[in-house]
Amino acid sequence: MAPEGNEEDCYCDADDDDYESYYGTEEDSESEYGGSGGGGVSDDDGDQQAMETNDDEDKERGEGYDFETEDDVRRCQDEVTARMSELLSVPRGFAAAFLRHCRWDAEQLQNEWFSDEWRIRGAVGLAPGRGAVPTALNDRPLDCGICFDRSAPGEMRSAGCPHYYCHGCWRGYIAAAVGDGPRCLLLRCPDPRCPAPVVRELVDAVAAGADRARYAVFVVRSYVEEGTSKYVRWCPGPGCALAVRSRPGSRPYEVSCRCGHVFCFRCGEDAHRPASCDTARAWAAKCRADGETTSWVLANTKHCPRCRRAIEKNQGCNHMTCGAPCLHEFCWLCLGDWDKHAGNNYHCNRYAADRAEFTGEKAQRRQGRASLVRFLHYYERWTAHAASLAKARQDLDGLRCGGGLDGFAAAVGVPPTELDFLAEAYAQVIEGRRVLRWTYAHVYHLDPARDNVEFCEYLQGEAERSLEQLHDCAELERNKLRENVAVYAVAYPAGYAAGKFAEFREKLSNLNLVTRNHFSKLVEGFESGMAEVVS
Repeated sequence: MAPEGNEEDCYCDADDDDYESYYGTEEDSESEYGGSGGGGVSDDDGDQQAMETNDDEDKERGEGYDFETEDDVRRCQDEVTARMSELLSVPRGFAAAFLRHCRWDAEQLQNEWFSDEWRIRGAVGLAPGRGAVPTALNDRPLDCGICFDRSAPGEMRSAGCPHYYCHGCWRGYIAAAVGDGPRCLLLRCPDPRCPAPVVRELVDAVAAGADRARYAVFVVRSYVEEGTSKYVRWCPGPGCALAVRSRPGSRPYEVSCRCGHVFCFRCGEDAHRPASCDTARAWAAKCRADGETTSWVLANTKHCPRCRRAIEKNQGCNHMTCGAPCLHEFCWLCLGDWDKHAGNNYHCNRYAADRAEFTGEKAQRRQGRASLVRFLHYYERWTAHAASLAKARQDLDGLRCGGGLDGFAAAVGVPPTELDFLAEAYAQVIEGRRVLRWTYAHVYHLDPARDNVEFCEYLQGEAERSLEQLHDCAELERNKLRENVAVYAVAYPAGYAAGKFAEFREKLSNLNLVTRNHFSKLVEGFESGMAEVVS
């Protein structure tokens, strides 16, 4: 596809067999648990390794890809189109139509053109005997084939075929096609018996300004969306117009676009590590099928396990405190006492299956209910982490753009530049919530008879426990620190606020490092060969 001599600005093509060799294989990188020599990592090096692992992930996300604007893509597309137009001696509009037919593969177009030129022409609607012009003006008075008004010479156009229409009818015809979306690139002559293509020259001559601009966007986006290259795609982030091109040797995993959206480069959906693309699709289908009923059940059955009062979750972390006079502290996910989630007692991520024997019709009903209960277990945690992720993003936006950092800095008496650790902690919370969501989809599709589910749940539990501690510290303890400083700073000696802030910063920074370490182990453990069952 790329013009010769301009490899830096254009996209490459590759066959399916080149996919893995382009990116490299898993064996090309060393595991966090040890390299080829089998050496492990000591506990003393855990924090340092967590920092290095996180840096490697950021490097993999950002430096393995190049970001191109629509203008960059359009320039490359125009160069390829111009080269084919000159080589084939056809107008640019026809050259673009031929390239689209060959999925913007210039080499394929050349091979097919010089093998059977008229087959390529016929494929885009240029039948033998028709003129090789993209549009033509009438040279005598004619009646419009749509509105039947008579027009003077030069006031009607055709798509290079014998069927002429007035400019007003052409304008409405193209506007309706552009309103239908990218299919306007396949537009043909209004005469249902005529296959003549409506190409760029005709659109530019008769369409309204807004329609011309939208048509141009469809043209440039088709270069990426319909092209043969597997290594470039548009960022699916809302309102983002950047194309992402993977560099040779980079892994086709998650991409963090400049707009802030993180997505899977392979399937184009939201980032879903450590679950595979097939698992993510299967889980999405399952949620679409059962999600509405499940959402209603979950939205109406959360009660305090002590006083049975209905509870609404209005904070990001899963550490819940019932209102007065109950004040019971419990976990939003498993409804267990919060004090039992400390140390090695964190097990609410594990699904406890009913191992009783099922026989007969009653057993079938019980099995069906058990299947629904199992799905509810994973779906509830999926939605809970999604809600916590959204709240964490809202809090981070409030800190960065809503004056939250300035307000907190003023409250504790430090400059805002010393609060970078707080934003980093929230960024880790957001990343952790997103990863944990997909671990539940991953574990749901594991085969207990084949896969080490207990090991997965162990890694999941350790990561989730550390994340809850980090989120609790960043959210609740931060607010508590601000309140305490406002109440007690005046009564206590000078330096009270600074001392409390230093304690908070040290605790949050340490929790952030521990959480990074747990999540690096979690992702690597889930991706180390444990297969999912997708049905």
